[in-house]
Amino acid sequence: MHPSLSPGQATGRGRGPAHPLVTLVAMTSHQNTQTMKPATAAKKLGVYLEATPAEFREGVVSRAELNALQADPPEWLRELRRSGPHPRPVVAAKLGVSIAGLARGGVTQPLTTEEIEALKRERPEWLEQERATQAEVRKEASRIKQKQAERAARTQRT
Repeated sequence: MHPSLSPGQATGRGRGPAHPLVTLVAMTSHQNTQTMKPATAAKKLGVYLEATPAEFREGVVSRAELNALQADPPEWLRELRRSGPHPRPVVAAKLGVSIAGLARGGVTQPLTTEEIEALKRERPEWLEQERATQAEVRKEASRIKQKQAERAARTQRT
């Protein structure tokens, strides 16, 4: 606590707002210690947690460490991104379908890049159907966005 502040002022529980210095110190220390579980970090990195090294899975990841991994990925991360196994959101994106579409197609496990490429070549019926469904969803979303933009433009003119 700052020497010239009473306990109530220092914590913001007094009559007035917390002292700016105390607020700044609290914000700064919070930023420095922000950590996340390995599962959250793996999700943000777009990799399958179980395929990461043990030291990554067993610790916590700070925001600074995550930023460093994103800015300059180590070889293990580059290799995972290149060949997998990939988590479902990445598999879905690479195949051009939704995560629910993967499940409807019977894909419940992570796939490697090689397995994804094989599915693209084989073009099973479920994949073609889910791609068509996804195209319709995107088309409808685009139509709605266009309609909202037109409505906003009319509102601004009046």
